[in-house]
Amino acid sequence: MKKKFRQKVYFIFILVFILSLTIACRDEGLVKATGVTGGSSIILSTTTSTENSGLLDFLLPTFTEDTGIEVKVVAVGTGQALKMGEDGDADVLLVHAKSSEEEFIKAGHGLERFNVMYNDYILIGPVNDPLNVKEFASADIAMGLYSIHEHNATFISRGDDSGTHKMELSLWQEIGIEPQGDWYFSVGQGMGQVIQIANEKLAYTLSDRATFLSMLDKIELEIIIEGDNRLFNQYGIIAVNPEKSAKINHSGAQELINWILSEKGQQLIGEFGKDIYGQSLFIPNAEK
Repeated sequence: MKKKFRQKVYFIFILVFILSLTIACRDEGLVKATGVTGGSSIILSTTTSTENSGLLDFLLPTFTEDTGIEVKVVAVGTGQALKMGEDGDADVLLVHAKSSEEEFIKAGHGLERFNVMYNDYILIGPVNDPLNVKEFASADIAMGLYSIHEHNATFISRGDDSGTHKMELSLWQEIGIEPQGDWYFSVGQGMGQVIQIANEKLAYTLSDRATFLSMLDKIELEIIIEGDNRLFNQYGIIAVNPEKSAKINHSGAQELINWILSEKGQQLIGEFGKDIYGQSLFIPNAEK
């Protein structure tokens, strides 16, 4: 009788132990999923131009080495990146559509916006430039786009609500043209893919300078128009409001912001591309 009682007590003890272990494991999983512990990784939602150009591959390993924080990059158009922030699916954003970024902050989705760097947009097209835009339009992007429209020359648009797409649409609007027709292809792709399509179709497109330069050895396109003040391309960084989601790693996001705005981060941005292209692909301009 006593033996059976001891066996019963032993069985109950084992059962309680297993149950406790299961609960502990479940709770640990919950902490990791919600980011309660702060975590050692962050999600950076950014533009395809920063990814395609190679800038992030150049910067982020050093950031991780300095801080121990891994960065998971999601490269999409600026519009999609801002939507990820709005939905609480990213910790920090690096984008390039200032008016949209300011609206994002005003709506309470982000905490504060900081200038990080800039480069410029360029109109690129076939090396033979069949419209001779390069010669007569010079540094006038409006005149160049008007000529493309008038001659129904093939134009490839990002069509993805990215910063580049927003800029392109604003330029068409400025000259009173709503681009549509057989000559205008809205492809809904990132910058690298759009340049490849333009190359295949011997077409014109608007690109950021960094991505274009990073692909020079793969394409037969050239810069047609550059230097117009309207083609200025500013990048900003924003920490997503941690109230958007319990998953947000705000401390990690702030670490990245502090690092990228620091003297070291800014110096690295300025150095990127010089050894290969003889020029910086991005010009650092964080406020001191």
